Order: sequence, then structure tokens, then C-alpha cells
Amino acid sequence: MDRVKEILLDALRLGADVEGEQRLYQSGKLPGLFTGRTSLHAEIASQAVRDGLIEIIRTESKGKTTTEWVKVTAKGIEYLLAQESPIRAMEELKAVLQLNQDGIPAWLMELRRSVDALSQRLANEVEALNRRMESLTERVVEALKRAEKMGPALPEGAAGALPWGHEAVSYLERRRDGGLGEKCALPELFAVLKDKENGLVLRDFHLGLRRLHDRGVLRLLPFDGPEGPPEPEYALLDGPQVFYYAAR
Repeated sequence: MDRVKEILLDALRLGADVEGEQRLYQSGKLPGLFTGRTSLHAEIASQAVRDGLIEIIRTESKGKTTTEWVKVTAKGIEYLLAQESPIRAMEELKAVLQLNQDGIPAWLMELRRSVDALSQRLANEVEALNRRMESLTERVVEALKRAEKMGPALPEGAAGALPWGHEAVSYLERRRDGGLGEKCALPELFAVLKDKENGLVLRDFHLGLRRLHDRGVLRLLPFDGPEGPPEPEYALLDGPQVFYYAAR
């Protein structure tokens, strides 16, 4: 992974773990997505904003200093999960295995020219290594095929009534497997689904969540902060409970 992508992924990972807005750049002991205003960090941050991975919420000016307050967008979280997906890691492993496998014949010829006395022994060892490489490559390919076909298990009838039900469950699983935690804030989940289902409105989103919760497909979890949720319009009320998170 190159240095630019590493810095970007670290910033997105940090932003995904914090609810609400936060500083774009760290200032003294005050946290921020990027550790400083270096030219490299500024270039990466500007590109992330242009690409829609980070959204500037507001700015504050004190004297000659301007502070940008930002948050990671749903697109930014999708990008982070795609980069850290187990399937992507297996794809990279497959490529490395294939590269090594293709390089074996040339390597063997060179050894035969330089060490004729050991040629047969080396040929047998390389052949065994090649068979192990082929076997491991086949296992990776099969694992990729199984991973691509796997989908969230929804009870019969739930997906038909909720066209976005599979996507909601799949996103919660990708988020969890990507190391971003079990709980997903409802504003974040709604933004992801809204991007794929243009006609989705908040009322139908709430009704669908209740249905998936009642069927045991996902869990609705309450907000436990002292001052109430930061975006209360997305909260789902159920008697005294104020649900603000969803989990698989």
C-alpha cells in the first residue's frame, strides 16, 4: 500500500469511529482526521473532499487561523470497507500466487544452466512446490466464488416487502467485518440505502427497520448518551426507548 492511500485510510478509519463532526486537522492535543497541515496531508484531504469521501460541515475563523469541521460520508465508509474487505485481500493473494507460479519455469531453467549436478533434485522440489501453489490457488479461487455468492440470510418474505433489506443487512455485515464495530448509526445506514434506493423516505425506513427487528434479522439499539442523539430526526421511538443504532 502506498503512503498516500495509507494516510487516507487511517483518516477515514478514524472518522468512521467518531459520531458527528470533527476537526479536519489535529491541533495540539485536539484530535483531527489528519495529524498536521503538511503539504502531503493537505493534498490528500483536498482530494478526499473533491471525491466525496469527506464532507466539510462548517468552518471557524480565529484571527488568521481557519478550522474546518468535517465528517466522513457514506461514500467514504464504503470506500474504506472496499479497501479492507476480506475478498479484496484474497484477490491480492491470488495475484501473488499466480505471479510466483508463472515465474517458476524461468527460475528452473536458470538453475539448470548454473547447477547441472543438482538439476533433477531441484526439478522435483520445484514441481512439488508448483503443485502446492496450484492447489492453494484453486482453494483461493473457490473461496472467492463462495464469497461472491454469499448473501445475508433474510426470512422468507422480508426481502420482497423491503427491496433494500438485503443491502441493509449486507452493509451491517461489511461494516462489522471491516472492523468498524457492531453498531451503525441510523443516519449513516439511511444515507447508504438512500444512495441505492432513490425513492426511500425516512418513514418507510423506520417501518422497514421495525419489521427486520421483529423478525430477528437485525437489532435496534438505544442511544445511551446524556444529551440525546445528534440527529434526532433519524431516531426511532418505541415507548420509552429511543433507538438510534442498528446491528446485525
